[in-house]
Amino acid sequence: MQGPQVLMHRQGQGGFPSNPRDVPATDDEIREKYLERAIRELNSLSRELQACELCPRGQLMPVLGSGHPQADIFMIKYSARPAEVEEGVAFYGRSGNALMKSLKRLDIDPLAVYGTLCVKCPVLDPVMADAGCVVRIAEELTIVAPKMIVVMGRDALGVVNDLDLPLRRELSADVGVPQRFTPSCEALYVPNIDESLDDESAKRAFWSAFRALGQWWSELPPY
Repeated sequence: MQGPQVLMHRQGQGGFPSNPRDVPATDDEIREKYLERAIRELNSLSRELQACELCPRGQLMPVLGSGHPQADIFMIKYSARPAEVEEGVAFYGRSGNALMKSLKRLDIDPLAVYGTLCVKCPVLDPVMADAGCVVRIAEELTIVAPKMIVVMGRDALGVVNDLDLPLRRELSADVGVPQRFTPSCEALYVPNIDESLDDESAKRAFWSAFRALGQWWSELPPY
């Protein structure tokens, strides 16, 4: 996505700071350590994806996720549009702008959101992407550890339902209905936002499903 929620890539992160005096860490210090680790692990995953040679993408770089490294909400769609390929960032362009407007209307903090793609390789046809690369979305989910994933479209739903995650439950295509995904994470299935940008009925269908996220967000405990 565009704006302040673009992932902050920080190179050369070291390990957690030592605590020679054995002073108990504060809650803020613990959160900072987890954030540093998430940033470091996402950066490592990004470098691995950029060096991957399994998919026939030529000189184009993969389209990487963007957002807060420890977001409460993890948005995922299947593949990139031209603007995303050009910038190398998921949810860049029209889909990102539409999501930002939707999040604002639902009073959801954009800094609580992370967005990514199942197929990060900008191949001519997404089916050309290596299956081993596609399922690495599981690593991204594990790093971010969201409370809610928003799955956009049936292709993305198929990928998510194939992921090897502990205690994962099969998600159904019940549009706009929160479902339990793992013991610590829920899921919301919505139409693919890319397909709703130029059709009024599709736009209404997306919004009708997506606004359930606002109800979920409003009921989320503030701690």
